[in-house]
Amino acid sequence: MTSDPHIQVAREGAVQSIRFDRADKKNAITRSMYAAMTSALHEAEADDAMRAHLFLGQPGVFSSGNDVQDFMAFAMSGEMGTEVLEFLHTLARLTKPVVSAVDGLAIGIGTTIHMHCDLTFATPRSLFKTPFVDLALVPEAGSSLLAPASMSHQRAFAMLAMGEDFSAQDAVDAGLIYKLVEESDLEAKAMAAASALAEKPPVALSIAKRLMKAAPDTLIERIDEEATHFATQLKSDEAKAAFMQFMARKKG
Repeated sequence: MTSDPHIQVAREGAVQSIRFDRADKKNAITRSMYAAMTSALHEAEADDAMRAHLFLGQPGVFSSGNDVQDFMAFAMSGEMGTEVLEFLHTLARLTKPVVSAVDGLAIGIGTTIHMHCDLTFATPRSLFKTPFVDLALVPEAGSSLLAPASMSHQRAFAMLAMGEDFSAQDAVDAGLIYKLVEESDLEAKAMAAASALAEKPPVALSIAKRLMKAAPDTLIERIDEEATHFATQLKSDEAKAAFMQFMARKKG
């Protein structure tokens, strides 16, 4: 298994959990972290003893999105690397149920990853935001296909294009997430749901999941289309200017 110190993989019963463990950087995701998650997902998918996947963050932050230093390196070199796309393709092809638990910030891919999940639990203090266009970028992770299908065009546009903050209650109302739970109960509730799913007849559950989700090939085609625009925009003058302004605000 490919490993990274900021991705903690654990198995409890028939559930494999993947936890972001980079709280000092608000769980910003690096290329190495993507590779580690992809490896873990493939291993669990291939293991009949594993029946469900679970994504976890840290108290107060699920993930602040892609690592900004990686972004800057992409913009300077013109090379996006393969790790992000391989992770997204893997998400799109998962046959076993996926549960996630969010407490606090969920930004960028920290939001769009839940569009691939089957059940997402979140605390009332959670915040979902996709500032792609503000950074002169475009929606990613198949979100331009998945979000309008689940929450209507206008709500999806408000999230993905206008970059509007969605509170936890907004996210429930929009159909982005399943249920709100208290902070003290979050991980226990998410694990209980994943464990309950893991006990169900696996073939029937896999078929039910596939019938309710976008066809993997259609979703991957959209992921790749988004990625092409994303890479082009990342090298654009307007994106470089947006990132410089973003970095200046962070330093200020």
